[in-house]
Amino acid sequence: MIGTKIRELTLNLTKTCSVVGTTGERVMAEEIYSFFAGMDYFKTHPEQLEKVAVPNDPVGRFSVLAWVKGEKNCDVSVQQKAVLCLGHIDTAGIEDYGDLKSYATNSEIIKQKLKAIQFSEDTAREIESEDWLFGRGIFDMKAGVAAQMIMMEEFSKRLQSFSGVLVFIGVPDEEGNSAGMLSVVPRLEKLAATKCWDFQAAVNTDYMTTRYPGDENKYIYIGTVGKLLPCFYIYGEETHVGEAFNGLDANLLASELLRQIDFNTEFCDIADSEVAQPPVSLQQRDLKKEYSVQTVNAVSIFFNHATHNSQPAEVLMKYMEKAALSFQTVIDLLNEQYKRFCLLSQIPLQKLPWQVCVMTFDELYTAVKDEVGSMIDQRIEKIAAEKKSSGADDREISLAIVQEVHSHYSNQNSKIVVYFAPPYYPHMFVDGSTAKEQKLLAIVEQTIKETQEKFSYTLVTKKFYPFISDLSYCNISHNDATIAALTKNMPAWMRSYSLPVTSIQNISMPVVNIGPFGKDAHKLSERLCTNYSFDAMPFILEKTLTGLLK
Repeated sequence: MIGTKIRELTLNLTKTCSVVGTTGERVMAEEIYSFFAGMDYFKTHPEQLEKVAVPNDPVGRFSVLAWVKGEKNCDVSVQQKAVLCLGHIDTAGIEDYGDLKSYATNSEIIKQKLKAIQFSEDTAREIESEDWLFGRGIFDMKAGVAAQMIMMEEFSKRLQSFSGVLVFIGVPDEEGNSAGMLSVVPRLEKLAATKCWDFQAAVNTDYMTTRYPGDENKYIYIGTVGKLLPCFYIYGEETHVGEAFNGLDANLLASELLRQIDFNTEFCDIADSEVAQPPVSLQQRDLKKEYSVQTVNAVSIFFNHATHNSQPAEVLMKYMEKAALSFQTVIDLLNEQYKRFCLLSQIPLQKLPWQVCVMTFDELYTAVKDEVGSMIDQRIEKIAAEKKSSGADDREISLAIVQEVHSHYSNQNSKIVVYFAPPYYPHMFVDGSTAKEQKLLAIVEQTIKETQEKFSYTLVTKKFYPFISDLSYCNISHNDATIAALTKNMPAWMRSYSLPVTSIQNISMPVVNIGPFGKDAHKLSERLCTNYSFDAMPFILEKTLTGLLK
């Protein structure tokens, strides 16, 4: 019965095109709000249903916040257990559907249309199967949101069976910059303080898929991966190509840095035998604006860095070490080539003057401020405001600030400046070190046991949800030095980007992802498996929520 209701609601939610950054997200939020407003419980308790606006949002997006309060052993004078149900209501874009994009969110029609396209054998077989539903967002993550909405409805009908508070948030912009989640966190903090809520755990229902070809397991993730964006401003020394060895090519430095870091498994975080992805470059570009026979003197490069247990200071140090090694490797290479060139040209040999210079943004900023004083702060604010007003994103603003600070530095020799750019997603390693973590681990373990007695699926728990999600903003380090290592080396911090750090700390809770099963999120062939997604997954979700509120 519950599975049937979730399926029906999933199809209805999917029909609304809620691509990230569009008014469709607002329409989707209105539909979810209307669903709750139509429930008997919220007709009686309308004050427990809210719209939480995304501040200064150009398309007027908002999150839906609702909570159901149990009446078993209810004592308003004591702290109430609270469980957070979290889901995002936005989707990836639909441009990949090409001529079919007008059907992208109509599950029945798009499935028929896809039959005319050549796919892999597995995908083609699943297009023909009644066990699979297709469409943009049906898998990531309308089915998960539908499951939580139905759970809210079900729990509102059994108030005498549980104590505590079941809280739902449906947030926009997860596929973008997490503006929805980041605007809801302070509201959750305030509610927790005024209503004496003690958050036990956050339960996300984002998608779950195979980990390798032929994988038959179904996964529950207790914890989540984190993300940093380490960046490099590589400043060389330009020269005319006719005097090649009189300069230090920033492109060469960048290429060596890329070779040293990209896909390097030395950087993989390992926790509880689970291995994070290696760093992958997201951008490499020189900053030369025109064609000329002058060599490139500045390059920007940044990497996606996944974390399981490393904090920003540790990650920064690793990248500093690789930058220094790359710098020295290039110097050695240039000296070797220059020696050969001198022999071939029969000219005197002198050692090239280049020296390794690697510094963090904080070190650069401190050095410049010592030289020019508070003027540098005024320059930073000015350049940040100009870039922001021109529509530059956080990465572009970060780079512009680094360039501006460096331009005022007396040391204009070649160097590499290492810094962080937004966004930052904290990881969460649920290892049982707190009472709440122990409780969550025990409940999931018991739920899996009951599920495997009822269904034939092979369930496996993993420690880190492998896809970046808003779960990261349910917890963050309480260590001031850890936060400072991030913020002091993030030029955009408090200029175009920030996180509600204190609010996140005040609602800190362990997390779990119990997702529907499917394949190919963000692809033309995005699809949801009705088996598991509408039978075992709702069972697991209900049992977990019941256990947490028991």
